Order: sequence, then C-alpha cells, then structure tokens
Amino acid sequence: MMLDAAFKALEQMFSPPFRSVLLKSIGAAAVLLIVIGITIQSLITWLAGSGEQWLETTIGPVAHMPLTVIFWILSVAAALGLFAGVIFLMPAVTALVAGLFGDEIAAQVERNYYPADPPGSPLPVATAIIEAVKIALLSILVYLCAVPFLLLAGAGALIFFFATAYLQGRQYFELAAMRFHSPAEAKALRKHHGGTVFTAGMLIAAVVSIPIVNLVTPLFGTAFMVHLYKRLSGPQRASVAASR
Repeated sequence: MMLDAAFKALEQMFSPPFRSVLLKSIGAAAVLLIVIGITIQSLITWLAGSGEQWLETTIGPVAHMPLTVIFWILSVAAALGLFAGVIFLMPAVTALVAGLFGDEIAAQVERNYYPADPPGSPLPVATAIIEAVKIALLSILVYLCAVPFLLLAGAGALIFFFATAYLQGRQYFELAAMRFHSPAEAKALRKHHGGTVFTAGMLIAAVVSIPIVNLVTPLFGTAFMVHLYKRLSGPQRASVAASR
C-alpha cells in the first residue's frame, strides 16, 4: 500500500499539471532560504565586527593583527556553519512551502487518481499558513533538541532522521486529511494510524535529506500522503466530504 502510494506520487511528480506547481514551490523555497541565509550572515558579520572593535579598544592597537586573523577564521567557520544551518532548516522551509501550495498539489492528485470521489475542500489560506508555521516552528524546536545527539555519530544521525520522519509524516498527512476533516479530526486520524504515518514519514525524510532533491519535498510529500490518506480513510471519506 505504502510503496504503491510512493510510486504514484513519483510518477506524477513531473507531469505537465505538476510542473508549474513544482517551479513555484522550488522558487518559494529558494527565496526563503536566501532570505534566511542573508539575514543570518548579516547578523554574524555585525556581531563579529562589533566584537572585534570592542576587543581592540579594550586590549589596544597591538591586538589589531591577531584579532583580524582570529575573526577571519571565525568568519570562515561561520560561513560553513551557515551552509550546514541552511540544510538543517530545509525541512522547516519545505513545511512552509507545503502550506502555501499543498491544496493545489492535492487537488491535482485527486483529479487524476480519484475522479469518482468527492473532491476535498481547500483549507482557508489563514489556516494553511498557521498550520505550516506551527509545524515549521515545531521542526526547529525538535531539531534543536536533536542536534546535541549528532555528536553521537551514527546514533545521533538516526535520532535526527527519526525526528524528521515524525514531523514530515505528521504535517503532510494532516494537510491531506484536513481537506476532508476539521483540524482536530485530522489530528485524531493521524494518531489512530500513527505507526503507518510515521513509516511513511521516513520516506519523506529520505527525500528531504538529499540536497537539491529536497526542493521537491512539498510535491512528493503532499501527493504521497493524499494517496495514503485515501487508502487509510476508506469509504468514510465520501460521507465526510458530502457532509461538508
């Protein structure tokens, strides 16, 4: 069931109806990453400059050259750290993008694969954005808690991967389910199928962990979870959608 849903999502990924959404989602993710990167780099540069001036004033002119060398090394380290930070933030960024384009992606999947089913109802824009921001902030919080475990080599990487799988599975399944249910009902349905959703989240986590490829995460994650939701919800979805 799960592999069939994943293959169907991949099959539709580069179809003509998906291409425009793909370009928009990649563009939005790239803009967000650039803005975040520029903001963090500007903050680091300002802090480094202020710190160097303060130390030079405190110690005296004799410290100018050593401080220049030290802060140059710190700037290089910060740049490398910024690159790692952008990768670290990618799941949160794709969560925001999914909130913006999730309904458009889900509607395409429903039209192509489930034309006989009642279509889902798009989430209000405010609700979609709020849910996306909530999961993005939760992602950052969970990842910050998981970062210290990265020092444990393989064990830390596994913890980070499982945290990503939980968050990605949770978000994309609930976005698919909320087209047919209230947010509270969607969360309850996700908890009821928690093991399956978490396992599916591992496939999405694998995609989001690959640089460049992770830019298509919103499309793959949404399409994949629409298929999974259809299989898990069964005949109930028709009556739910008809009553909305």
